[in-house]
Amino acid sequence: MNALQEISNMMNDTDKKAFISYLSKKNKRKDTGNIKLFQSLETDDIKFKKKILEDKKSVDAYHALRKRLYDNMINFMANRSFENDTSQENNVLRLIVVSRLFFEHKLIKTAFKCLTKAEDIALSIEHFSLLNEIYLTQIQFAHFNLLEPIEKLIEKFKANKKQLEYEQQLNLGYAVLRRELAAIYHEGRIVDFQALIKNTIETHGISLKQGLTFKSLYQILFIANEYASINNNYSLIQSFVIKSYRFISKKNNLTDRHLYYHIYILYFIANFYFRNGQFTESLSYLNLMFTEIQKQSGKYYQRFCLRYFILLAFNENYLGHPQKAIEIAEKSLSSSKKADPNDSNDLRLILIVFYIQQDDGRNAIREMAKLNHTDSWYEKKMGMDWTIKKYLVEILLHAEQENTELALSRIKSFKRRYKKYLLTVDEERVVRYLLFVEQYAMKPEIIKTQKFQNTVEDFIITAQNGPKDILIMSFLSWLLAKVRRKTIYETTLNLLSTYFPNTN
Repeated sequence: MNALQEISNMMNDTDKKAFISYLSKKNKRKDTGNIKLFQSLETDDIKFKKKILEDKKSVDAYHALRKRLYDNMINFMANRSFENDTSQENNVLRLIVVSRLFFEHKLIKTAFKCLTKAEDIALSIEHFSLLNEIYLTQIQFAHFNLLEPIEKLIEKFKANKKQLEYEQQLNLGYAVLRRELAAIYHEGRIVDFQALIKNTIETHGISLKQGLTFKSLYQILFIANEYASINNNYSLIQSFVIKSYRFISKKNNLTDRHLYYHIYILYFIANFYFRNGQFTESLSYLNLMFTEIQKQSGKYYQRFCLRYFILLAFNENYLGHPQKAIEIAEKSLSSSKKADPNDSNDLRLILIVFYIQQDDGRNAIREMAKLNHTDSWYEKKMGMDWTIKKYLVEILLHAEQENTELALSRIKSFKRRYKKYLLTVDEERVVRYLLFVEQYAMKPEIIKTQKFQNTVEDFIITAQNGPKDILIMSFLSWLLAKVRRKTIYETTLNLLSTYFPNTN
């Protein structure tokens, strides 16, 4: 998809009509062709494109027209975004700009009132960079207001500057870690992430004892959550979760800027409790999260709804309500057409797992067929870890349906693609797990031998003594169900009670 098409797809019908009107006003000639070219994006009118090339008698002229249309689309969208943006951050920017205009025209009293109003809003949303601009402007024109001690303004400026510098250092550290995480997930880069976190904190002078804001807490929790995911051990971030709860429990009357981070923080906490098998606690935070995503006329509903339903379905499934979990997942997938595709892929894979646990191969196969991109595509879009899980689920589904050739083919492909990587990152247990699945797929009767049963039971015990993660437990349950000749879901709940003794 080209850039023109991508921008066009962002526009709704109202935007498109407004853009055509915008072009009409700019066009000085009737034969410009930019409106017809824009309209052709929606209809993919190949005949028009050929015709315009013939009219212009030059490929260069056609591409020049595309370039001008592209520039106009960017300018239009920039102006449109600014006009439609009613956020508090944008209100502050407008007040700063208009205050400087008033100072130029000697409307001193009105200018200072605008800056005072801007300061109040910026303080409420903890926007230190905007506060920096406000205080600099107040200091610049302080000679117009001799009643206000300049020392007081300078003191506020210096105090805010410390907060701004800390936020900037945290932003730098956060950016470095996010970049490394992207390389880990999408390129399979081998990184000692614990050492990287420590080094980044020291390099950028980040102190976790510094006063928290919603943004800084979100950034810290994001990195902590990813660190726990990489290590498959969510108990590692318990102290952060407790600190987060104490912080958000004291906050009331959240602004728009706070609300976004607040929803994310509640999601991180709910996910932490779920991954540790504490389902009641997870559901309590999910309830809070759902309340928040409905605020401000559901402004953030589409952004977060699938993440909410993913965790809700997960919790219900492991609380012993599998049909309810399946209904939540099915309904969410069918009704959330505009949600993040990554979240949709997550939910579809989870639904397949639920079907497998309920021995519903037909529906599992139907949903798996919808995950029809290449492994390379999923590695790029969803990450290495997700793609490995998807691969394993697909192998289990084929083995479950006795599609032996397909199962063995995917196992062979998996080992060729990921074995070296898994051994490098100390995930030998995945390789061993797959060996058991391969032996079962090749010779199902092996499941009845005492030697194989004992080996699998020993493997399960060893895995249970390692980092505890409910998603790993779900894979182990499939194998254990075969050995004990029980249903997968029954085995899952039984293993859960020993895997997480304090589960609820």
